Amino acid sequence: MAAEVPATRVALVTGAAQGIGEAIALQLADDGLDIALNDIPQKVDQLSAVAKVIEGKGRRALVVTGDVTVEEDVAAMVRKTAAELGALDVMVANAGIFLFKPLLDTSVDEWERMLAINGKGVFLSIKYAAKQMIEQGRGGRIICAASIAGLKGSQICGIYCASKFAVRGLVQSASQELKEYGITVNAYCPGFITTPMVALPGDETNGGTGATMKKLTKYPVEFGTVSQVACVVSYLAKPETAFVTGQSMILDGGLNMS
Repeated sequence: MAAEVPATRVALVTGAAQGIGEAIALQLADDGLDIALNDIPQKVDQLSAVAKVIEGKGRRALVVTGDVTVEEDVAAMVRKTAAELGALDVMVANAGIFLFKPLLDTSVDEWERMLAINGKGVFLSIKYAAKQMIEQGRGGRIICAASIAGLKGSQICGIYCASKFAVRGLVQSASQELKEYGITVNAYCPGFITTPMVALPGDETNGGTGATMKKLTKYPVEFGTVSQVACVVSYLAKPETAFVTGQSMILDGGLNMS
């Protein structure tokens, strides 16, 4: 189904207060999109700061706080985005958490929180974004945060791996269900990226943010940057990528290959 390309497109980015989500939001604004920014209510000041930067680029920005694990919150953020910015053309389900812990030391509560944010949050983002895009009738782009941990199991982060395998399954299934509407669904699979998520005690003495994680995991290549991830999401968000769907794009410096 050929989809009309609107003059101005609108993106909603979850987990946009910092790190990869912030970089994606800023890149999409540079690409000419208006941006709705989501994160938990406790990060509203950070979201507001990102919104000011986007407005300084000449784009519209909207702050929509909410918890991606709560169905009504996700439905509401999609409704508000469409109502106040005019549509929803690109959904970036970026919100996620990480846990560096052996399976035998992991609690059921930690398992449930991981799967709720990294799995259920992506499911709800796909569901409500797709409903809005189908109603609009002009296609769309849904882009989800997976990881190289969703390609191959790894010690000391087993439940994180499980959650990211789930994302890849959701992306592949949703891409099949939604292609008739001109909606593509893809994932980005970063390796370790230098963000607060990989910070550990000892980083200052080991060489900076992520250095302790790199040492503990014997990670063989340099960590990537948030801008490198944002550029891949920028590509997947383009109208011209209608022929790319169901894919999980790897960004890890060549450590894994598809």
